[in-house]
Amino acid sequence: MVETERRKISLTGIKPSGEPHLGNLVGAIRPALELARTGDAESRYFIADEHALTGAPAAGDVASWTRAVAATWIAAGLDPERTVFYKQSDVPETFELTWILSCVTGKGLMNRAHAYKAARDRNTAAGEEPDAGVNLGLFNYPVLMAADILVMEADLVPVGRDQLQHVEIAADVAGSFNHRYGESFRLRIPEAVVPPETTGHTLPGLDGRKMSKSYDNYIPLFLPAPKLKKLVRRIPTDSTPVEAPKDADSSAVFQILAQFAEPDVVADTRKRLEAGGVGWGELKNQLADVLEAQLAPMRDRYEELVAPGSELDAILARGAEVAREQAARELRGVRRAVGVGA
Repeated sequence: MVETERRKISLTGIKPSGEPHLGNLVGAIRPALELARTGDAESRYFIADEHALTGAPAAGDVASWTRAVAATWIAAGLDPERTVFYKQSDVPETFELTWILSCVTGKGLMNRAHAYKAARDRNTAAGEEPDAGVNLGLFNYPVLMAADILVMEADLVPVGRDQLQHVEIAADVAGSFNHRYGESFRLRIPEAVVPPETTGHTLPGLDGRKMSKSYDNYIPLFLPAPKLKKLVRRIPTDSTPVEAPKDADSSAVFQILAQFAEPDVVADTRKRLEAGGVGWGELKNQLADVLEAQLAPMRDRYEELVAPGSELDAILARGAEVAREQAARELRGVRRAVGVGA
């Protein structure tokens, strides 16, 4: 019997790590949503809440981060009617699969994982034991990532270039499983997709460096207008006089404006800066107005969703139901293959 051709599945994982900011919107959320809108694959998104445990967060943090991130993605345009959207922790089959995959994964592969190597390098540079402060969750989390991907039978995994290794490890782990058990059941080998939109789309922060929570230099997405304007005023500029021509591309304020304003507005602003007569203060006011115009509707929707008892709970529950049905089907095949259950 010829197998019916199935639609490809695209899977995106989102790690909750605190307050969403402008850099997240430009660098991750928008490109992922655009790929889902224009791509041919069936898109699935999950909040990787249990991955957040590797950093040993305070009790309650992960739950609030998860809710904030889920509300952010829907407010930014994710359509839960067209996309399966769920929490990782609502799919327990993933964690049984993680153990089974751990038993076919070489420790040497985990030794080469970027996050673990980076932790060891930091410890060594500080004169500490290489594994100081490294928990087993951090060491083994690439296998959990592999399980996230493989339990959904994902064909495509959109990632930034710095995340390519995670998909490569998932493919290696699936290959090891298939080599051992493939006569009775085979895991689908995933492929990484690096959207071109992610290239170069990083925003400068309040200190001129890349906007990041690590640098504490970010602009939160959902600030009230007065606080948003206050932070925009803090973005560093040089001492070029108002009347002098200015280099738009070297301006952090203009770089942010270019990601949010309409193309004709960006072109006109560039022309006025290069001609002279526009001060940095005026440019900052323009940026604050552009951001408020775009973010205010998102902020209203976000506040509706993040409130206790909102429709967000039902959205995630529906997504979890679909995800669990898929995961249970995949896990049954894996369990039969390894001989631990029907």
